[in-house]
Amino acid sequence: MSMESESKNDTEVAPALIAVHPDQSSVAVAVGPHLRVFDLLSGSAASLTDDSDCAPLHKNNIRAIRFGAKGKLFVSAGDDKTVKVWSTQSWRCITTVSSEKRVTAVAISNDGTFVCFADKFGVVWVVDVDPPLHDKKPAPLLSHYCSIITSLEFSPDGRFILSADRDFKIRVTNFPQKPLNGAHQIQSFCLGHTEFVSCLAFIQAQECPQGLLLSGSGDSTVRLWNIDSGALLDTCEVAIKAGLLESNGKAEEHGHAVIDLCTVLDGLIVAVAIQSLQGIVLLSCNVCAQTLSFAKVVSVAGEAFVPTCLGSSPSIRKLWMVTGVSGLPGCNYLSLARVRVISGIDVEQEPVVPGDDNIPGGEKLLETLQGSASVDDSAFLATAEAVKTAMCNLLIKKQYPSENREYRKKSRNDRKLKG
Repeated sequence: MSMESESKNDTEVAPALIAVHPDQSSVAVAVGPHLRVFDLLSGSAASLTDDSDCAPLHKNNIRAIRFGAKGKLFVSAGDDKTVKVWSTQSWRCITTVSSEKRVTAVAISNDGTFVCFADKFGVVWVVDVDPPLHDKKPAPLLSHYCSIITSLEFSPDGRFILSADRDFKIRVTNFPQKPLNGAHQIQSFCLGHTEFVSCLAFIQAQECPQGLLLSGSGDSTVRLWNIDSGALLDTCEVAIKAGLLESNGKAEEHGHAVIDLCTVLDGLIVAVAIQSLQGIVLLSCNVCAQTLSFAKVVSVAGEAFVPTCLGSSPSIRKLWMVTGVSGLPGCNYLSLARVRVISGIDVEQEPVVPGDDNIPGGEKLLETLQGSASVDDSAFLATAEAVKTAMCNLLIKKQYPSENREYRKKSRNDRKLKG
């Protein structure tokens, strides 16, 4: 295989991502290397500026985006081995960090002082973004020893940083006062999933300052945890509840994996995206009883819409969803994204999936976040399968022929960072 053909084969499908500002003042979508932000307050697209480099802002697929808990910071990172920290007031990139490996997950400390990111080799790095300076060097925080980290989260009280990986485990680590010196105290492990852990989220409660942890997995379940002890509190077999699986049946490998989850109404409702489901599953959480229960399936009728990512503001009854990919083989679009909203989310009432004319921001928002106001629905028929394949590719290590290893080493940042 030639170097050119290997480079071409290295082009990976990347699912579209969405993130919502904590007070729902803006919405961001990333698909491929493209980062798009819409300001809901002004009703217009945000203009992103980056003094550290020329366009494009990212040179490869973006794999993680996130707003900080206070909404002042936004982080984007991915396959170009860069982590960019943005001020949401000016949408200027205030810090750029180089990673040794491709980035798979990001998190921002609750006080906005530190940004953590994970790479494909299972190392979590931390960088101090106060003061914000370009080209800051990260320090290693913790490691999962060559297991790809799929999700990072800070606990609501800021005491812990949680990291999930493809080897079925969730690690709860005490976040130290001086994180640049490393995090060496493990609080617990949350063990019970039988496939890769794909996503994490927290339910905040006055009775539990550190929060109750939610996790989604390739085993088609959502689980509820006590992070102090690592104890499993409850399990909901969401694919079975949604009618995708028989209780005694067996699905194709990772065929109904949980793709993403997020909380609505301060954690009383949990929205879950599952591979092959054209819509979402809503779960109800009883914080006092520490249980999860199936509430309903909300379908998106009229089009092939299997969400690749979910976003919401904590106290608002509105869920933002995106489906899409970049680098889809045989597709006329370099990057494809479709944004939908579910409003009026409640256990008692039936949620509404408004049409494009009635979503916040309307046509201007769709033009900004999707790249165009209207997208050919037939192009999304292959999106769900592509995302399924992309998730499996991310969680399976590649084996390269020896003759191609030298070529791949040329793109590594290790020597530059350590020199």
